[in-house]
Amino acid sequence: MAAKKEIRIGLIGTGFMGRTHSNGYNRVPNFFPDLAYTPVLKAVCSRNAEKVQAFADQWGYESIETDWKALIARDDIDAVDICTPNDTHAEIAIAAAAAGKMILCEKPLARNLEEGQKMVDAVNKAGVANTVWYNYRRLPAVTLAKQIVASGKLGRIFHYRANFLQDWTINADVPQGGTGTWRMDVEAAGSGVTGDLLAHCIDTAMWINGGITDVSAVTETFVKERMHAVTGKMQPVGIDDACIFHCHFENGSLGLFESTRYARGHKALYTLEINGENASIRWDLHDLNRLEYFDHSDESVVRGWRSIHVTDGDQPYMDKWWVPGLGIGYEHGFIHQVADFLKSLETGEPCSPTFKDALETQKVCEAVINSAKARSWQDTGVEWTEK
Repeated sequence: MAAKKEIRIGLIGTGFMGRTHSNGYNRVPNFFPDLAYTPVLKAVCSRNAEKVQAFADQWGYESIETDWKALIARDDIDAVDICTPNDTHAEIAIAAAAAGKMILCEKPLARNLEEGQKMVDAVNKAGVANTVWYNYRRLPAVTLAKQIVASGKLGRIFHYRANFLQDWTINADVPQGGTGTWRMDVEAAGSGVTGDLLAHCIDTAMWINGGITDVSAVTETFVKERMHAVTGKMQPVGIDDACIFHCHFENGSLGLFESTRYARGHKALYTLEINGENASIRWDLHDLNRLEYFDHSDESVVRGWRSIHVTDGDQPYMDKWWVPGLGIGYEHGFIHQVADFLKSLETGEPCSPTFKDALETQKVCEAVINSAKARSWQDTGVEWTEK
């Protein structure tokens, strides 16, 4: 076997996403042994030296940094992985691109469209490989859903609906800002559920069903003031706690999307359903190895929703794992994205979603926020070209 080509990873950020990405890098050589490239965990960066060293020891990074600029400046880093709060994505990505580094950036791409466009311009100018971690695309059942739609089995698409429901911010004592609750701070996050949760739904929707052309949205902030975790002061809440929007897709179908952090009893309920002329499909993150399918062409006496257990080797990604009937989990979407990124370096094809693709999702998010503020329909300006 030919020697593997090393891609030396520099990870910035040691929170939840830092863990999921690190697990992806560690597992991909075991389950995707035919890849020509292999990741090497060269360095990890976070501001607290003691904590980042503990993270490095746990996940197998060779060294640490406490300044992301120092990490980017290193000659032994090929790819920079950005797992920091949204307000730092643009600055880090632009600097990494200028240094000639490949970039893997957590979602959403940025806080707003202006920052996202600067990031796209930077990677285009530098000509560096780039991708954004919209991980749900790479769960096998979701990938299978895309393949079924692309095959034409559903016929003309009429409806796409999705929701992402949580309940973790109902308590008014939950602070905003700081390390653990930066998603509650508009300066750090850019938006609330729109950029955090609906961005996932929007990315998947356009990947499967094509571009979204216009939106009409309603948002609500249920708790108007929260204490800031850093300053200890009460201040207005600038993020959206809940969002509902409907839209038109380029193919003429209608979309309906909902997200909230105020749905008591739901920790991470992400569902999608697509209704076509001939058939329908639906998926639930809580049962992520199953895809439900309804085909109107079945004989009436047996017509009904069927449950497809997505664990067979001829289904997306599953030939890399166990034997039919044995499922995989949430973390595998990240392993698959690492594998796809490394494969893209072999083929020279972009690893979707690229910064350019993720900018289209950013356009929809921004149109949603603007629509809610103006209480009017807003065009998205989306130019969807990804296949």
